[in-house]
Amino acid sequence: MDRKSELKAQYRHMKPPMGIVAFECLPTGKVYLACAKDTKAVINSKRFQLENGSCFCKNMQDDWVKHGANAFSIRVLETLEYDKDEEKTDYSADLATLRDLCCTNFNEWEYIK
Repeated sequence: MDRKSELKAQYRHMKPPMGIVAFECLPTGKVYLACAKDTKAVINSKRFQLENGSCFCKNMQDDWVKHGANAFSIRVLETLEYDKDEEKTDYSADLATLRDLCCTNFNEWEYIK
């Protein structure tokens, strides 16, 4: 196998970190929670959407416009480990359960997609 094929095979077997991402508006204390099958990708995607005014979560977009990017704390709250069973590929229910557990830590929160 040549190097290019090896790299492609490695990429297909990579498992990105998945978990719950929190976007917290510090001035308001409101937390926006996202289930992420790839935490880094969700953070980058949401930041891009917010900076371009195209975030589907209107309340988060309004807070971003009103208070600015520096008023937000963005962090991964919890991570979810992959199942030992390689056949399992859908972690949506597990992530939703983890998200529901995380929301109990905040007074004001909203789910985002």
